[in-house]
Amino acid sequence: MAAYWIAHVTVKDAQQYKNYMALAPQAFKKYNAKFLARGEKAETLEGEKFIKHVLIEFADYQSALDCYHSEEYSKARTARANIADAMITIVDGMAG
Repeated sequence: MAAYWIAHVTVKDAQQYKNYMALAPQAFKKYNAKFLARGEKAETLEGEKFIKHVLIEFADYQSALDCYHSEEYSKARTARANIADAMITIVDGMAG
């Protein structure tokens, strides 16, 4: 059953964020991630407001976790530290 990353991000330094954007795709490719939604056009109705929103599909929950904890994504997270606020949640998909 598929699983998803739901990510919300507010970038504080767009120039430095390019380093994260150069590294993160390596992890997503390794784990066959499929981007379903990505953008800034969104309306936060409850909770903390973020600027960017991303929905990423993985084959299963373990793949989603493994991607997050991978060496490749760890490097990307390090590049993102202190230049962006992020909230990432991994959630199981629903059975048909």
